[in-house]
Amino acid sequence: MNAVVIAVIVMLVLSLSRVHVVLSLTVGAFVGGLVAGMPLENVVDAAGNVTQSGIIPVFNEGLKGGARISLSYAMLGAFAMAITYSGLPQQLAGGIIRKLNNSQDAAKGESSVKWTLLLIILAMGIMSQNVVPIHIAFIPMIIPPLLLVFNRLKVDRRLVACVITFGLVTTYMFLPYGFGAIFLNDILLGNIKSAGMDVKGISVMHAMAIPALGMVTGLLAAFVHYRKSRIYQTNTVDTEDNREASEQPQPSAYRSLVAAVAIGVCFAIQLMYEDSLVLGAMLGFAVFMMLGVMNRDAASDVFGEGIKMMAMVGFIMIAAQGFAAVMTATGEIKPLVEHSMQLFGGNKGMAAFAMLFVGLLVTMGIGSSFSTLPIITAIYVPLCISLGFSPLATVAIVGTAGALGDAGSPASDSTLGPTMGLNADGQHDHIRDSVIPTFIHYNIPLMIAGWIAAMVL
Repeated sequence: MNAVVIAVIVMLVLSLSRVHVVLSLTVGAFVGGLVAGMPLENVVDAAGNVTQSGIIPVFNEGLKGGARISLSYAMLGAFAMAITYSGLPQQLAGGIIRKLNNSQDAAKGESSVKWTLLLIILAMGIMSQNVVPIHIAFIPMIIPPLLLVFNRLKVDRRLVACVITFGLVTTYMFLPYGFGAIFLNDILLGNIKSAGMDVKGISVMHAMAIPALGMVTGLLAAFVHYRKSRIYQTNTVDTEDNREASEQPQPSAYRSLVAAVAIGVCFAIQLMYEDSLVLGAMLGFAVFMMLGVMNRDAASDVFGEGIKMMAMVGFIMIAAQGFAAVMTATGEIKPLVEHSMQLFGGNKGMAAFAMLFVGLLVTMGIGSSFSTLPIITAIYVPLCISLGFSPLATVAIVGTAGALGDAGSPASDSTLGPTMGLNADGQHDHIRDSVIPTFIHYNIPLMIAGWIAAMVL
């Protein structure tokens, strides 16, 4: 069996067996290298020239490719923690809860309150990836205090999970700002270029528009599927979380203004300069310090907490780059592509479906679409070139294959985050109420839309 296939299978089996993803990627890389006959260390001749690359040097060299991406994540984590430290998210949550609590005094208009609330949560999920790049950090601040309101409105929490997941996933896979800049520009286009395809002039938004429409279709289906009332028991946790949020102080005009300026600076830098995510997050963080929201002592702790929040994702992406480097060095990607060509018989439709399905399996196992891209790109790009897919179609295939499985993976932030908030009172099961609903409503339409994009672009 091909060494690359064995490596991916080993990595997936370990990940699904709940072995940590970083360890699974590392073990998979070494197994694949050894199966391909690579030595552990470089083999050199009498003149000191490397005649055969070793697994360890290649893996270590590949790790460098994830350093810039991880630094971007770390800086965004620090900026997100600074926004949290300013108190703005907590105060906004308190304001929303107070208004919703008052609106429940009258029985009229419950339907409008329900749908307005869901749209607000959707907007928060979208903005958490770019405008206010705090990722899933907004969920424990906003969702637990709202559970009492959800109970009164008889909102099906599976719908809330689908709404949050849509905001988390669709935004980064379509809009190249914030986390989307990392996914689309740094990882997707960067790895496709490294794999040998010219992506100059490619519009990632154009390439990912059809897959994004697939996600929109899934969201609309979830609104229809979970529109009926569902009864939950109101317990002490619901009441206490709601009360604590409602007692939050009114938003400080000055701190809110500083937070708005910092967010504006971070976003404006991304619009003005390419690959400027680190600079934007750094300047946004500096605004909080310069305008007195954080003193120097607090800034160090806040920065450190922010890095911790995003550190795990960064390590996974670094390990994924090392895995991809070893897979490339095995020299078995070309035979795999040639065998796949024979298997597909030049049928682009069958090949596109197979690539999307494998991407789904890999992401489901790893739990991170960001980490999936470096692994599959090394294989998919040569295959797409051989089959005659256009650069735009290739970007759509690889991008969709990477995003597939993020919604619906038990180990993904996109499902763990919603569960973290919705299960605060113990009435939302992670698998039945987050994983399965998001898998059905997003992976199926995304698979179809990605296949269509591959065929028409």
